[in-house]
Amino acid sequence: MNDESQNKMGTPTPEELREQVERTRDELGQTVEALAAKADIKAQAKEKTAAVKEQAAEKAAVVKEQAAEKTAVVREQAAEKAAAASGQIREKTEQAAQLVKDQTPDAVLEKTAQAAAQVRESAAQAKRYAAEKTPDPLLEKADRAATAARANRTPLIAGGALVVAFLLIRRSRGRNR
Repeated sequence: MNDESQNKMGTPTPEELREQVERTRDELGQTVEALAAKADIKAQAKEKTAAVKEQAAEKAAVVKEQAAEKTAVVREQAAEKAAAASGQIREKTEQAAQLVKDQTPDAVLEKTAQAAAQVRESAAQAKRYAAEKTPDPLLEKADRAATAARANRTPLIAGGALVVAFLLIRRSRGRNR
């Protein structure tokens, strides 16, 4: 019998034994590495910390997105409520102005018109004087304020008429005493 026949029957050759030993060493090395990884608490803690940080970042992003959505909804609701309140205030102001206008005697309305004309003339003179003496940036700001007042003329006139009517009524009551 030769060596090959003995190999087939069960006796390994020295080369086969070396290969077996090498495989066993590799397997043993892998097993030792796995055991070392399980025993390395510091590395496990780092991995767990990284996982927790990643989860926290994901949750923070979700919460941030939800907060942005809710903020947009609240802004929209606030704008709607402000618009509704503004409309109600405008309506009440117009009603008050009409009531004052209806109850104000013609003489008072004439005097108010005359006073308004005098005020406009005085304002025009003051404007010319102020334009001569005022720096340009300040003039621009004043122009914007005047434009806003012109845009809201009705409430301003109604308020002025209320004040004049109040003063005239108070004055006439003072004379009756």
